[in-house]
Amino acid sequence: MSSTLSSKQVAVIGGGPAGLMAAETMAQAGLRVQVFERMPSIARKLLMAGRGGLNITHSEPLETFRERYGEAAGWLAPYLDAFPPSALVDWCAALGQETFIGSSGRVFPKAMKASPLLRAWLNRLDGLGVRVSLRSEWRGWDADGALTFANGNTFKADATVLALGGASWPRLGADGGWTALLPDIEIAPLRPANCGFRIDWSEIFRKQHAGAPLKRIALQFNGETLRGEAVITSEGIEGGVIYALSARLREAIARDGEAKLFVDLRPDMTLAELSEKLDGPRRGATLSNFLRKSANLPPVGIGLVQEALHGGADKPQLSALVKAIPLRLTAPFGLARAISTAGGIALTELDDGLMLRKRPGVFVAGEMLDWEAPTGGYLLQGCFATGLAAGHGAIRWLSAD
Repeated sequence: MSSTLSSKQVAVIGGGPAGLMAAETMAQAGLRVQVFERMPSIARKLLMAGRGGLNITHSEPLETFRERYGEAAGWLAPYLDAFPPSALVDWCAALGQETFIGSSGRVFPKAMKASPLLRAWLNRLDGLGVRVSLRSEWRGWDADGALTFANGNTFKADATVLALGGASWPRLGADGGWTALLPDIEIAPLRPANCGFRIDWSEIFRKQHAGAPLKRIALQFNGETLRGEAVITSEGIEGGVIYALSARLREAIARDGEAKLFVDLRPDMTLAELSEKLDGPRRGATLSNFLRKSANLPPVGIGLVQEALHGGADKPQLSALVKAIPLRLTAPFGLARAISTAGGIALTELDDGLMLRKRPGVFVAGEMLDWEAPTGGYLLQGCFATGLAAGHGAIRWLSAD
C-alpha cells in the first residue's frame, strides 16, 4: 500500500453500481473511501432491476458487444476492453455469485436476483474500510472546495467520483438534479432511453386491449427488422423489442415529429403463405372470426388490424396488413417510465481517466456520462466499466499529485 495514498480520503457521490465499483477500486489501492447516497439504502435501482432476474451482462463476442453502444462505442471501447463481460462474470464469482448464460446469450446470477450479490459486495466494501453515509444529498461545493450536503454536513475530499445516475426511475434516487450543480460543464440533455412510445389509440381499442401482450412479433423500422415481444398500454406501446429500437425511434420523432413503425403479427409466415389463407372470400365469417381461424391471431392482433382498417388509410389486402400493421408513434414516454437515460456529460469535458477538465480531481462514471445502450446486460456493464475507470483515474491523479 502506498503511504501517499493511505493518507488521502476520497468521496464517491452515488451508491449505484458505478459508484460502488469506483469505491472498491480506490479502497483496494489503499485510499480512504466515503460513499454518499441520497436515499435511505444503497443501489435501489440495481435491486429493482433484479426483481425479474438480474441480467448482469451478455456473453456475445466483445467486438459485437461494443457495437451495442452506438455512437458512444468508440470512446467506451477502452473501458469495456479493460473490464469486459468475462471480467464481470469473474468478479461475480469472487463474491460467491456464480452466473449462467440464458438461451438469449444474456448472463444472470444463478440466484436470479440482485440482493445476494449486493449483500456480498457490501460486505467486501466494509472489509476494505469503505464507509457509507445514507440520506446524504449532494449540493455542490463550498467556498473552500468542500463537498456540501442537504443535511448541512460537509466533507473535504482529495478526489471525488460523481456517480449520480441519469434521470430514469427518479423514485429510486437518480433524478438528474445534479445537472444544476455543474453549470460550467457541457451536458447533453437527459432523455428517455429503453422506453415506450405514445400512440393515439381509439377509445375502443384502448379499453379492450390495454395491458395485452404482443408475443412473437417482428417490428420493422427504416429497413431494420427485429423480433421480440411488446405490450399494449393505454397510452401506447412498450416492451423489449420496442426498447431495442427506442434510440432510433426517439431521434426520428425529434426530427420529424413522429415515427412510423410496422408490426408483423405473423413473422413465422411469408406474405405468400398468409395470402393463401386471408385474401380469399370470407364466406360470411366476421372479420374477427376470419382472422382468428385463418391466421391464428389473438384478440389484440385482431384489434390492431381493425384499428388500422378504421384509420381511414388505404386498405391493403389483409395478408399485407397483418404483415405490416402501421403504428404512428408521437412521443417517447417520459423519464419516470424509462429504463435508462440518454444524454449526460459531454466527452469533450473529460480526460482519458474520466476526470472533468474544468474540475481537477473530480471524476465521473455511469449514466452521468453521455452514452446509452439497449437492455441485455449492456447498461450494467457500462456502469461497472466506467466506475472502474473513474476509480483508476482518481488513483493515478492522486499518485501523481
